Amino acid sequence: MPLPPAPTKRAARVAKEAFDVTANTSKRAAAAKPPVIALDDDLPVAPATLAAQAHVAATPARSRKKTEGSASAATTAAAKRLAEQRAAVQAAATKPSSAGAAPTVSPPAAPPAVVSTPASAVTPAPIAPNKGKTKAASTHKKRTQQSCLFVLDTNVLLHDPTSLFRFEEHDIFLPMVVLEELDAHKRGMTEVARNGRQVSRTLDALVDAQQDADLATGLRLDASGHKGATGHLFFQTVPLDYKLPSSLPQGKADNQILGVVQALRAVKQGQQEVILVSKDINMRVKARALGLPAEDYRNDKTLDDGDLLYTGSLALPADFWKKAKNVESWQDRGKTFYSFTSPLSGQMLVNQYVYFEAPGEPSLHARVAELRDKTVVLETLRDFSSAKHNVWGVNARNREQNFALNLLMDPNVDFVSLTGTAGTGKTLMALAAGLAQVLDDRRYTEIIMTRATVSVGEDIGFLPGTEEEKMGPWMGALDDNLEFLAKGDGGNPGEWGRTATNELIRSRIKIKSMNFMRGRTFLNKYVIIDEAQNLTPKQMKTLITRAGPGTKIICMGNLAQIDTPYLTEGSSGLTFAVDRFKGWAHGGHIQLARGERSRLADFASEVL
Repeated sequence: MPLPPAPTKRAARVAKEAFDVTANTSKRAAAAKPPVIALDDDLPVAPATLAAQAHVAATPARSRKKTEGSASAATTAAAKRLAEQRAAVQAAATKPSSAGAAPTVSPPAAPPAVVSTPASAVTPAPIAPNKGKTKAASTHKKRTQQSCLFVLDTNVLLHDPTSLFRFEEHDIFLPMVVLEELDAHKRGMTEVARNGRQVSRTLDALVDAQQDADLATGLRLDASGHKGATGHLFFQTVPLDYKLPSSLPQGKADNQILGVVQALRAVKQGQQEVILVSKDINMRVKARALGLPAEDYRNDKTLDDGDLLYTGSLALPADFWKKAKNVESWQDRGKTFYSFTSPLSGQMLVNQYVYFEAPGEPSLHARVAELRDKTVVLETLRDFSSAKHNVWGVNARNREQNFALNLLMDPNVDFVSLTGTAGTGKTLMALAAGLAQVLDDRRYTEIIMTRATVSVGEDIGFLPGTEEEKMGPWMGALDDNLEFLAKGDGGNPGEWGRTATNELIRSRIKIKSMNFMRGRTFLNKYVIIDEAQNLTPKQMKTLITRAGPGTKIICMGNLAQIDTPYLTEGSSGLTFAVDRFKGWAHGGHIQLARGERSRLADFASEVL
């Protein structure tokens, strides 16, 4: 369909929205020359239409014939709308006004008009700036609609120095008082001081990477290499007006942060949600009392619910063998193996322990030795509950203890984690397995034991003596268990059990402090980390990465007895290690469920 002829009389100037975009072409004209759209003077040209015209002009005639059919309906409708609007404009221009003033027209809303120039005048150069500007504006609009502005409290940065990059597409705002508190906490050798210095270095790196950027418009959080953080970092560059209740002291840092949140919510109203993030419970309560949204920092938590922690064992249902398919069994080196496919294959992990106990049927305790797609290979266990399979005089008293001893005595397992309440036998089994493999099997050269020195009550002050003497008061659990393992009636009845003394046993056990672990490498050592629930994920990583060739690490702890401030069951380093190592071929975990210390201890764990 040919384009309508250009108007002979110029219409009165109207709003740009009165015109519509048209890109009509003619089949005969397309074969002869590039399409031309009539262009009114002084009217803007939409980049998208010019690009389309340039594309049509550059397309061969044979290719254009294939696309003309699909575009004919759209071009016909566009031409009809253009003709109707031009007629309305001409009628309005010729109609006399009662006041003698220039006529006014209120056209219907429509996209900006595009009238064209010859195709030879269409070049990419004038299109690029407008196109880029439009794209940036739309991206910014989308980001402000979907993202939130999080105001971080100082304790969040001191707790997790990488928290700036944990909010994905959301923006971060740091009040000036937060920077003042960071400066006050950066001195010293404590964990808080180290985190404060790391945050300061991170902020300096962000500012240095964007020297030409205006702090008032924000710094890109991904400028330092953290691609997951697509938001911006804003600093408080101007004073903010806020009105807090007179009962709140105006000079306190927490109240100043609350005032900043209140002022930002007034400025960003309708544009962006402003939320306070703090690890301080009282701070969040005060914020909610003032009508300000506040949240806890949850990105440091491995799990949101402690009950979801990987237990290391799985109970097979009563109809398991009925639903299992392709069941095969064989024996190798005194152990029985089972291979099968089952609907439960997707729930199993390597080195996970499974048990089948049904009335009237033989029970099965096995380890997942291999996973191949939906095929599972189970390996039967050594029964450490019998007297002939004891470990340094220690026998398993329940199912979970038998699983734990199998993990501790397996030379192919390099990392073992044990969790459970008080009295489940974690320390005793770890020490017994270590003595058996150091003194009997000579698999390891010595036992290294350490723990987090976090007091339950008041600190007793500085302790005199060497490193091991200073750690002595923290190692009461070691002394209690060694007393049981070394005595004649409870010790190993074999050769070493008859001749070993406390001096010989202690010569193979070294007590080390965690403060001096960085930079060390343990070769062929049996390392026990006690009270690991009080470690942060960073401290846990520091200790585990000390392992050299032939070293085995055992982490033990009770997640219900965390004494470190700001640590919970979900953010503990022990939880972090259990979750990260599950399914690894050389790691294993067991959650001990039943206490075996005494009936008094078991009852106290339940009711107190």
